[in-house]
Amino acid sequence: MIDLHLTDDHEALVQTVREFAQKEVGPYIKEWDEKQHFERAVFDKMAELNLLGVCIPEHYGGAGFDYISLGLVCEELEAVDTFLRVAMSVHTGLNSLTLYTWGSEDQKQRYLVPQAKGEKLSTPKVRNCRLTD
Repeated sequence: MIDLHLTDDHEALVQTVREFAQKEVGPYIKEWDEKQHFERAVFDKMAELNLLGVCIPEHYGGAGFDYISLGLVCEELEAVDTFLRVAMSVHTGLNSLTLYTWGSEDQKQRYLVPQAKGEKLSTPKVRNCRLTD
């Protein structure tokens, strides 16, 4: 039988992401949407919290949490802003996990490690706002 209860680590992660999103994104999202703008600094702060590599193993620069943690992070981001959750899903779920699963060791070192650490972003180009370096 599957245990659907969250661990203490899961609960702490949810609280961390919730506080981050409410403080760093919530008060500004309406203005950013109106200007079709998003602050790259938000991703830098997510990187500081090790959210951009939440389910990537530590030896590849990630936090080493499980896939449930990725879902919890996305859920909390979605509660504040859909774009932020989509960017997170593309960066981590689509790109980083693809590299982790099928990339060569060279590709993992060159691309996955900087992505998991938040040094490089793999996000969609949205409207007139390019978020990647």
